[in-house]
Amino acid sequence: MAVVSEGRVACRTPAEGREGVTNIPAWKFDLIRGHIAEILGDGKPQVYNDVRDAVGARLTAEQARALGKLGWHVITVKLELRGKVERVAAKGPQQIRWAG
Repeated sequence: MAVVSEGRVACRTPAEGREGVTNIPAWKFDLIRGHIAEILGDGKPQVYNDVRDAVGARLTAEQARALGKLGWHVITVKLELRGKVERVAAKGPQQIRWAG
């Protein structure tokens, strides 16, 4: 995670076919990172969609409105948590777990 300017975090873009970074507000990054860490904290693999939905369920209505596209933000932050969140090799939907 690289802070690029006051209050913004440089993240790899999750957009397929695009390289580079996208700069998101630090409060969004910190909010999503905290929820992902809490949800995956026990180290047990969970289906990514369930994690995304659990993050959404923890947001207040005001946070959800200010955040924008939940799925995009969760996948963006998940990508930046490399080394802490890892994919689990399994058939079926993508599974992830807290590794760090």
